[in-house]
Amino acid sequence: MITAFRIIAFRLMQAAGVALVVGVMSFLMMQAMPGDMAYRIAAARYGYDLASTELAEAVRVELGLDAGPAAQFLRWISGLVQFDLGESLVSGQSVWGEITHQLGASLELASIAIALSLVIGPPLGICAGLHAGGRFDRALLVIAAAFRAVPQFLLGLVLIVIFAVQFRLLPSAGYGQASHFLLPAGTLALGLAAASARITRDAMAGVAASPHYAFARMKGLSEIHILFRHGLRNIGAPVITYLGLQFVLLAEGVVVVETIFGWPGIGHALIHAVFHRDVPMVQGAALVMGLAFVAINAIVDLVVRRIDPREVRA
Repeated sequence: MITAFRIIAFRLMQAAGVALVVGVMSFLMMQAMPGDMAYRIAAARYGYDLASTELAEAVRVELGLDAGPAAQFLRWISGLVQFDLGESLVSGQSVWGEITHQLGASLELASIAIALSLVIGPPLGICAGLHAGGRFDRALLVIAAAFRAVPQFLLGLVLIVIFAVQFRLLPSAGYGQASHFLLPAGTLALGLAAASARITRDAMAGVAASPHYAFARMKGLSEIHILFRHGLRNIGAPVITYLGLQFVLLAEGVVVVETIFGWPGIGHALIHAVFHRDVPMVQGAALVMGLAFVAINAIVDLVVRRIDPREVRA
């Protein structure tokens, strides 16, 4: 129990550090970008055809952009202390409100991608680990390496060409129907499944070669019984730990995949916010993604401590 509290306390301190670092880095990045911020915001509000120097000056005065970077950042920090991320410089809507809507769409996509990766990756990894060195194991190594090597934007484009353009089986973009999930979720899931298959394979091969696994065979237990009683729990810790790391890959992949497939998630919104110099939206989206990663790692730490046989015995 004490260790669990220590884990939570450490993650809370880590969350505070992440909030500060993400806020500073995203703010500095936006300030360092070339071009007139006020003009970009005016163009995003009124359209590039209507954007003018006069509109840019009006936006500059309205938003207080002349106050200087230090004053703007301190204003954001003071709002953050009150759990207020401010308002979008483009839409004028609450950043919390917009992020909540966008995060929901991203979580839907990420959940389906992870579910698909778990259906594909770990079962293949378990099968390969139980027959380490065999043909299936060698074939899985080649296939997994190939999918991990292909960039996600390229994999997404290939899936669009095959299933949306060539065979017209699935829509290439959109949101709101079940069919809209398949291509973007599949793009994310294939890369995740390739990595989780190799992690599971290595863990399963190690457990299958252990003395206690051999002793269970000598007792005459069936392979299925041995796998469920002695195998899955022992490989659970490394596999679940890797699931936490998968969210890093998801954070990177969601930005690319949502942009390619026009998915109205937080990654897609982040790209548009950067392009339109919407500083509060950039800081808010980056902050939420960073804190989500910290929270997921805390959950993974607690779950691994719960299921790891070595921790239970301790």
